[in-house]
Amino acid sequence: SPVPLSPQETVDRLLRLHFRDGRTRVNGDAQLLMAEMLKVFVRGDEPVPGDGVPPPAAPQRSPHAEAAARAARQAQAEDLEKVDVEHVEKVLPQLVGSG
Repeated sequence: SPVPLSPQETVDRLLRLHFRDGRTRVNGDAQLLMAEMLKVFVRGDEPVPGDGVPPPAAPQRSPHAEAAARAARQAQAEDLEKVDVEHVEKVLPQLVGSG
């Protein structure tokens, strides 16, 4: 049976799914921030069944994938090969505004 991935390895693999450049790296702080964002977006504020509030429409792209992709593009725009926590911080207002 396959060995389960650690949370850090899971976040790293999810981020890499959306990187265009295989040389892009993510530092530990950015991974921790992304893991926290994943918790928020995955758990979310799910409506209680029967409360009369319809569930929100499914997004075109998952929020964590969008955050990873935008942070990677930000790093690339700065001619950097490594995504850092600052890149994620720079795209957070875009993500909050697009929700």
